[in-house]
Amino acid sequence: MAHGHKSNEKVVYVGDSRVKKGAGIQTPPDYTSFPGKSEAFIPNFLLKEWMVGCVVLVGFLAWTIAEPAPLGYPADPTNTAFIPMPDWYFLFLYQFLKYPYVSQDYVLLGTMGIPAIMFGALFLAPFLDTGKERRFYRRPIASSLMILSLAACTYLTVVSWDHYQHMLDQNGQTPEHHVRAEKAKEAIERGEPRPNPLKKAAAFIEPDDPAVAIIQAQCIGCHAADLNGGAGPALLGIGNRLSKEEIADTITNGRNAMPAYNGQLSTEEIDSIASWLTKQTQ
Repeated sequence: MAHGHKSNEKVVYVGDSRVKKGAGIQTPPDYTSFPGKSEAFIPNFLLKEWMVGCVVLVGFLAWTIAEPAPLGYPADPTNTAFIPMPDWYFLFLYQFLKYPYVSQDYVLLGTMGIPAIMFGALFLAPFLDTGKERRFYRRPIASSLMILSLAACTYLTVVSWDHYQHMLDQNGQTPEHHVRAEKAKEAIERGEPRPNPLKKAAAFIEPDDPAVAIIQAQCIGCHAADLNGGAGPALLGIGNRLSKEEIADTITNGRNAMPAYNGQLSTEEIDSIASWLTKQTQ
């Protein structure tokens, strides 16, 4: 180009004047237009990864707010009817540890050995698989291992959940977090505060009655040691809801998931239990 106002100045052309300027916005070529070149890791690639991570994190947080974790009752070692169940993302490992050679005498292999092998394989994968191919259908070994792992985790999760549902149906139980939610809903409808499972239980009325020993031997597995309920309903305050005859009939013949104790307990024992429970009007 010319500089100044002198007409005899040397004119220098930059670029190729034969290339016509395109119309509209000119988009520069991407990295695929330059064979052998790749995108810069910092900041281009890393920034995109961070943005994707932020979107996933926000979505996960929204999910946890919309569906909060279910809360059961505080741990009670005397509740023998309780069915332990981990969070859903550990169900596959929970089911895996039920199989032979990874449980009981081999539990160390199942809890530490197998996970160490899996994490070690993930750590070494970038060093062992150094190919430049990124299309999954051209990486049969890595793709097959990934699909096999996902299929195994899905299968173990489904089997574990089905077994849990089967045990609930077999025992006639309702999950604790469902029971707690129903009791809270009923209390709100009655205009009462939510039940607090951490609140100290009310004291027994006539705790020295001989019927207490029978109840502790027969009933605490379902009704808990403090009789505030576990797999079965709470017995404290039952005297406000049922008569002595109704309580005795329930003990004798059973009701819903509660078994009948006719034949296991004598008539005198059932009568003494019914009499004592009738007095529980806390």
